[in-house]
Amino acid sequence: MRALLAALLLASSTSVLPAAPAAAAAADPHALALAAGYKAAFLCSGIFNAGQSEAQVTADDLNGVYPEVQPLLADLSAVVDRDAHRVSVTFDAALPPRIAVWRPLLGCAQLPVGSTNADVVPRLTPDFQRPDLAAMDAAPWPLGDRDATAKLPRRSARALDAVIADAFTTKFGGRNGEAPSSTAVIILKNGRIIAERYRAGYDLHTPQRTWSVAKSLTATLVGRAAQLGRIDVAAPAPIPEWQRPGDPRAAITTAQLLQMNSGLWTAGPGNRTDEVYLGGASVAQTAAAMPIARAPGSHFNYSNNDIMLAAYAVETRLGAEALGFPFTQLLWPLGMTRTTPETDWQGHFILSSQVWTTARDMARLALLYQNDGMANGQRLLPPGWRDYVSTPHGTQPMPATPGRGGYGAGFWLFGARDGLPDGSYAMVGNRGQYAIIVPSRQLVIVRRGFDAGGAAFDPLAFAKAVLAAVE
Repeated sequence: MRALLAALLLASSTSVLPAAPAAAAAADPHALALAAGYKAAFLCSGIFNAGQSEAQVTADDLNGVYPEVQPLLADLSAVVDRDAHRVSVTFDAALPPRIAVWRPLLGCAQLPVGSTNADVVPRLTPDFQRPDLAAMDAAPWPLGDRDATAKLPRRSARALDAVIADAFTTKFGGRNGEAPSSTAVIILKNGRIIAERYRAGYDLHTPQRTWSVAKSLTATLVGRAAQLGRIDVAAPAPIPEWQRPGDPRAAITTAQLLQMNSGLWTAGPGNRTDEVYLGGASVAQTAAAMPIARAPGSHFNYSNNDIMLAAYAVETRLGAEALGFPFTQLLWPLGMTRTTPETDWQGHFILSSQVWTTARDMARLALLYQNDGMANGQRLLPPGWRDYVSTPHGTQPMPATPGRGGYGAGFWLFGARDGLPDGSYAMVGNRGQYAIIVPSRQLVIVRRGFDAGGAAFDPLAFAKAVLAAVE
């Protein structure tokens, strides 16, 4: 499991910019631009989305990262402008710094390499306001945080407490005495929290980047748009760049994008999409430009591009409503008030990875599926959408080999061969982000972390231990 997923997922203000250090200047210019974009993006999001210090972001988000990026980060000078909500990272004395700029609700967007014009980054209209947080927090769980917990029988509670404690040690992973870097664990039974623990510096309202758990959010947003009649997932995806007569990509459906059966070429499994994530490129400029490599529907290929394009397809259907849609139609009705979906500099959501959310908000999203698309008496997803995302389609892999999950539509699939009850499925993200849904036991298992290299967390072993502890 760990090997498979690892292969697929991978405090000041000044106007004077320091010169790039000599060691960094000797590196490949584009590699430096990407590393600078990485540092700018994570400092910006960690400071302004999560309210963390520069030191904390450096210790967590900027540690244990891509091996080709890690050695470059320390030598790249960052300037945090808290008044302008902007982070600048110098990488080349002959070019402007890489810049990430924060906006309310939409988080941070990177400017393209060579640009300093933050005014081009889209924002929500000034009258688009988040609900009152104190009022929302006071509402009953899961919309708010009141009455969120439930008690287990004493024996089960003791057993589960021991398992949760082990999640912060080497029990479920690690190497050479180094434990995986767990930051949060939440266990839900019958919709209520029966165990919850956080590492120092994190609590129920501290968001982290979801990495590829964002793919499950994308599937949910597509489902919400389908429920509202705004998109037909079985129809060709409305990608503007594919609409010229004779373009074979015009036949690719939104369903095939969600299921990663599009047939589009990618640079290897998981296609890291560094130009979007780190380089300030746009979704339309990169993902929408990929050529056909196989017949649509004929081959499964785990792909960031496919999921970004599924979100882009919804955006094109929504038009002017697109930036506000995730909040008003999904996040806030679920109580996910501390979730920040980020965009590229052109305003396209990067929903394959760049979302910041709390452990409780991730649990709320999982509960939407446990409740078959219903939340607070309202149907948010089409009937059967839960089964749709958790069922393999066409050439998608089944969970036929222990530890090698199958895939549905934005969700990984597990079963008895993995030591879990059949029908289990999960949101999975790089660096140890997991939300495992076990419908037959009415259980949701959430784990967040900052895993690196050989210290990866084993979510299946942890889930099996949780199942054994909970009666």
